[in-house]
Amino acid sequence: MLRLTTAGESHGPGITCILAGMPAGLKIDTEAIDRDLARRQGGYGRGGRMAIETDTVEVLAGVRLGLTTGAPVSLFVKNRDSRLDDLEKTPELHAPRPGHADLAGSQATGASIRDVLERSSARETTARVAAGAVARRLLAEFGISVAGHVLRIGPASTDSAPGSADECAAADSSDVRCLDAAVAEKMRAAIDAARERGDSLGGVFEVVASGVPAGLGSCVESDRRLDALLAGAVMSIPAIKGVEIGRARAGAGGFAVAELPGSEVHDEIVSDASAERAGGYARKTNRAGGIEGGVSNGMPVIVRAAMKPIPTLTKPLASVDLRTGEPVSAAKERSDVCAVPAASVVGEAVVALVLAGALMERLGTGGLAELKDRFESMIERLSRPCEESDAGRG
Repeated sequence: MLRLTTAGESHGPGITCILAGMPAGLKIDTEAIDRDLARRQGGYGRGGRMAIETDTVEVLAGVRLGLTTGAPVSLFVKNRDSRLDDLEKTPELHAPRPGHADLAGSQATGASIRDVLERSSARETTARVAAGAVARRLLAEFGISVAGHVLRIGPASTDSAPGSADECAAADSSDVRCLDAAVAEKMRAAIDAARERGDSLGGVFEVVASGVPAGLGSCVESDRRLDALLAGAVMSIPAIKGVEIGRARAGAGGFAVAELPGSEVHDEIVSDASAERAGGYARKTNRAGGIEGGVSNGMPVIVRAAMKPIPTLTKPLASVDLRTGEPVSAAKERSDVCAVPAASVVGEAVVALVLAGALMERLGTGGLAELKDRFESMIERLSRPCEESDAGRG
């Protein structure tokens, strides 16, 4: 139901997006969007670009008098470092960086490395964070919140396992977005050491969504499975190499299910009248991360992602000059030492977009007031999961 298109280059005039499918009547807070943009720019280990840019959003369409109109919402973030047509400042590159889209992208499109890297740059995620802030605003109308935190940077890791998005909020006070202060210090030290070596570091972040009702997604259509949609969206973030749903055990994500017996993987079901968004049925644990059979079950949704180190190194790896075929050092572009804290904010945005889309698919089209009425009916219906099918059998 929600469709997002982004456009723009790293050093072009700016980054823009069009978000179609938002209901009419949703109040848009540009200051809240700007806060998320600032969160994306922050984090220990970021490079010089973040000292140049001060991202703020401009609403171009789809909003009037502060409210969405039901038309596509267009958002624009201007690049202060706009120099794409200045060949002295943005020279052509001929030594592709290992791990980047440089060579493969050029082979796929026939475009120059410069043209490939300008679009494949993580600068594009600015648009996704802006759109995700709008999606987050929609989710808030239905009592759904999304937040993230960092679990690992290089060798430094924590077993922090917040059970709700609210518990993740403290991550915003940390420049590495880690909930464990002692581990956060080790993360900073690891980043400093990588910087001294001319190297870069990756890590792991986690996103938690609270208040997600049961019934979002599909158990009958493979391309509408909620876990598949989340995995695809998170994997689409630059440099993400692995996605897990849930926490199979303390300190471990979803991949740990491969080594555990079923009795230690699945979440036992109990009756709980207070679990209204799960129809009065709760789970003793949440190893599944709020999703069973491709459908949300009313427990918090938990998504983890592994991010590889940034491909641009100040002590470059070996490459080849595409003009001569001769071995050379890879090209250098201004870059970060570590962008895992920023990636966790992008992760929040894409998770919010997927959940908002799944919610809209369940509720259908219409204005916000109408969707809220349908939401209340949906929640009431969750307590009678077999009623319609039983009645049909007569």
